[in-house]
Amino acid sequence: MSNGTRPRHFDRNLVVLGAGSAGLVSAYIAAAVRARVTLIERDKMGGDCLNTGCVPSKAFIRSARFLAHVRRARDFGFKSAAADFEFRDIMQRVREIIQKIAPHDSVERYTRLGVECLQGEARLLSPWTVAVNGQTLSARSLIIASGARPFIPPIRGIEQINCLTSDNVWYIDELPARLVVLGGGPIGCELAQAFARFGSKVTQVEMLPSLLVREDEDVAAYMTRRFGEEGINVRVNHRASEVRVNGSEKFLVCEHDGNQVEIPFDELLVAVGRQANSTGFGLEDIGVELTGQGTIRVNNCLQSSIDNIYACGDVAGPYQFTHTAAHQAWYAAVNALFGGLKKFRVDYSVIPWATFTDPEIARVGLNEKQARDKNIDHEVTIYGIDDLDRAITESEAHGFIKVVTKKGKDEILGVTIVADHAG
Repeated sequence: MSNGTRPRHFDRNLVVLGAGSAGLVSAYIAAAVRARVTLIERDKMGGDCLNTGCVPSKAFIRSARFLAHVRRARDFGFKSAAADFEFRDIMQRVREIIQKIAPHDSVERYTRLGVECLQGEARLLSPWTVAVNGQTLSARSLIIASGARPFIPPIRGIEQINCLTSDNVWYIDELPARLVVLGGGPIGCELAQAFARFGSKVTQVEMLPSLLVREDEDVAAYMTRRFGEEGINVRVNHRASEVRVNGSEKFLVCEHDGNQVEIPFDELLVAVGRQANSTGFGLEDIGVELTGQGTIRVNNCLQSSIDNIYACGDVAGPYQFTHTAAHQAWYAAVNALFGGLKKFRVDYSVIPWATFTDPEIARVGLNEKQARDKNIDHEVTIYGIDDLDRAITESEAHGFIKVVTKKGKDEILGVTIVADHAG
């Protein structure tokens, strides 16, 4: 482990590793204050949000939702409606939308803004120097915004198949007849519902007692019922233990109530979480500390264990949202550039997020489960969407709004909405 020697002179104010949401915003802020900044990306500008996350998933979900509305034609006053489609055309639309949005995050745009953009594999040589494409760059501060990748669990036999993830699912052109979705979190739920609407026979496998375990029990139960109504076979309390391949047949073997359960599939979509990209480019060589989860350990100013190296976005956590990455990037960039004057502490007190199932689940602040866990005296008020005029007029009168307040007071601790357009 070597921290190297601090250079006498720096050729840049800031070097940013990673051109996803966190890295792009960090570089943008640096360029806006006329700092000399270099942004290094080993793959595609725009990171997960543009290429494998928010943009393709919402495009895919939108097409699936249209199909669901066609099947509900009578709800909207039509005798019948039909939609003829080829799945490859749906996926082509997804890829075209990525291409339409790509210029917003492009090298050309950021170069015009004053950011030096380099494509290549970066490696940290010291807290102040980075090697890329045969050259060595020096900077007073570094920001690590290297993101995360889908986690593939160490299930016996999984190496025998090419499992789908949120990274590669956008490149298939054939609808899986039988799809197993492994994971009951937001990504797993969004994709399970969308594929089911296109006609896949979907089985969703979750090892915990319910889907969406970070949400309140009534929210998870509501979505589980909805998934059942849409034909999704939800298997909670099923721990995946093995992938078996028998000729042309593939099975996911799960442990359930002391028994082995075999679930046949044509494709397996793994959505059990994401793993920070924190190794392989020199952090370990210069002594940057990681957490037990593999993220970079940062303080509330987003400084790592080496004080001129900052981290933001998925590689830092604790939230893995595009908007949180951008929120952190402001603090990381300002502290990296001006931290000698005053450091700003990142504020997580009001972080909104949404799960883009149908109905959507939107949340900000504490939910009931978190208020209980924190031993906060609280009250819960629930308003049924079936009483809301706007929802009735749209034939979407289902779901609820749940407000958590301090006991005996009007102070709102958090709100959860389960409804059409909840996000």
